Amino acid sequence: MRRNADPVDGLLLLNKPPGMTSNRALQIVRRLLNARKAGHTGSLDPSATGMLPLCFGEATKVCAYLLDADKTYRVAARLGSATDTGDADGAEIATAEVPELSFEEWNELLQGFVGESMQVPPMYSALKKDGKRLYELARKGETVEREPRPVRIDQIRLLEAAGKRLIFRVACSKGTYVRTLVEDIARKAGTLAHTVRLHRETVGRFSAEDMQDLSTVEGQAEQDRDALRASLLPPDVALTGFQAVELDEDAGQKFSGGQAVQVAAGQDNGLVRVYLAGRRFLGVGELSDDGRLAPRRVFNLRA
Repeated sequence: MRRNADPVDGLLLLNKPPGMTSNRALQIVRRLLNARKAGHTGSLDPSATGMLPLCFGEATKVCAYLLDADKTYRVAARLGSATDTGDADGAEIATAEVPELSFEEWNELLQGFVGESMQVPPMYSALKKDGKRLYELARKGETVEREPRPVRIDQIRLLEAAGKRLIFRVACSKGTYVRTLVEDIARKAGTLAHTVRLHRETVGRFSAEDMQDLSTVEGQAEQDRDALRASLLPPDVALTGFQAVELDEDAGQKFSGGQAVQVAAGQDNGLVRVYLAGRRFLGVGELSDDGRLAPRRVFNLRA
């Protein structure tokens, strides 16, 4: 926690520029806001661009929920060439002939990846093996066995297939490695490939129109930091997929104090957004079939 920093609450959807780590982008915006507490969710590779949700203050409590959200990417791949990292930042390690497939044939091949499958994470990833990041081992030239993980591809839309260039848009579940998907697509076509450009367009229900460029944020901070803070999205907008439950004053105080409360039965059970009468957001609760509402994440937002 920073000294002399201010309590700032809210979300900012940054259009991360290339050549910057996700944490570096977070720290730049945190400094611009002079925010006491900050975090990000869904890291992007340094070379990747696009939506990086930055969470400040009480909004850091929604990071875990955004991490589970589905995502959409625009992907550009170079066929016929493999790199050690699976992207353009790596060194070329192999080449192969590229089959002459029509747009329709490429599209049919891509559609075969729609649905649920098991994916082996790449060595150049932040996953841990025996307490060490895989990319740390990879940089030492080590390769270890990785357990396949379930992923889901909801949609692939082919945008361009010309020569050694393949461009498509993919909607996928959390934990999907697009670099690995590109390599798997090439393997199915009988060739090699690596990701040249990766741009994340959406996270959960947030769309590309919600993003802000870093240069815009820097300009706003220079002109009027308070206005920039006021423009932050409230934490509950990240949870619009949950149904909302409203409590009266007495039940709201108990919920905020960590106590379970009783609400009218008959609503869908599971995680819900909880509000005090008058629509003040209190937090995330878990609703049981019998109407018992238990606090799971209590928010202490300033009025």
